[in-house]
Amino acid sequence: MSHPSLSPRRSLAALTLLIAAWLTACSNVAASAPSGSGESTVLSIVGYAVPAEANARIAEAWQQTPDGQDVTFETSYGASGDQSRNVLNGQPADYVHFSVESDVTRLVDGGLVSPDWKSGPNKGVVSTSVVVLAVRPGNPLGIKGWDDLIKPGVEIVTPNPASSGAARWNILAAWAHIAANGGSDAEATDFLKKLLGNAVALPGSGRDATTAFTSGTGDVFITYENEAILARQSGADFDYIVPDDTLLIENPGTVLIDAKPAATQWLDFVLSDQAQEIFGETGFRPLNGKAPARVEGANDPENPFPQPQRLYTIANDFGSWEELSKTFFAEQTGIVTQLLAELGKS
Repeated sequence: MSHPSLSPRRSLAALTLLIAAWLTACSNVAASAPSGSGESTVLSIVGYAVPAEANARIAEAWQQTPDGQDVTFETSYGASGDQSRNVLNGQPADYVHFSVESDVTRLVDGGLVSPDWKSGPNKGVVSTSVVVLAVRPGNPLGIKGWDDLIKPGVEIVTPNPASSGAARWNILAAWAHIAANGGSDAEATDFLKKLLGNAVALPGSGRDATTAFTSGTGDVFITYENEAILARQSGADFDYIVPDDTLLIENPGTVLIDAKPAATQWLDFVLSDQAQEIFGETGFRPLNGKAPARVEGANDPENPFPQPQRLYTIANDFGSWEELSKTFFAEQTGIVTQLLAELGKS
């Protein structure tokens, strides 16, 4: 069954209100009263904006188990980099769920997260997705892939890489499209310059970028596949394209050194098949590779996660987050930092 579209008669203002209501609903993990008779534990989750709804559903499921029945949650969601810096500066957190590894590394360097946080079989990753291209209904510009994004007049929405982890995945996917296919660094840099030159909005977070696009800004929105699916589940009217070549998004999650003991049990549940199925239902690609039988909002709900012809990864195509963070996003010398300054968009 195809994704239900909004009535053409529905005004843009009404759609914006709908999305605003969805964003509000996604902003907090449910903190229902514990069902057990023991003393309640409050866990603080700090994360990037996009998985708020998935974490809320996972929390509700965990609260039905013996380990989670006496646990409630306090949550904070926003741009990944900002959230990481907030925790470093004293914001309470038992568990963090960020967009990119470097935002956890900041907390390791600050003595808040154990250096061996990636030692498990999942290597610190709790959710995955891929970079996709959201377009207006019917794809009026005929967007097929990355090369279409640098054509004159194509208006792009993508988050700001200074604050958003989502933006960094988007930028790296575009770079790999050139560099991993035989292009030089100079050619890849020129491609990024043209792409960023077409950006008409650089919102602070992936979720803010969704709001901008669904409110009418831009022709193309570079985003997570899961964010596109969740928005469509909530009534947003747009199409999305999984490019033939794209980047695997790997989102880290971990407990802090001084976290309450229940935080480790929470992380164990997040990695369980039950929780990964919930991630799948909200558009993420489950770590175990087992897609739910049906994912509403996907292009094909019964085959929601098609395999791209070529899937880039950080490990295979960039080395490590430590290396690429310096190369692309260093405060003064990063390739992307310099391009944004040159374009007057920093």
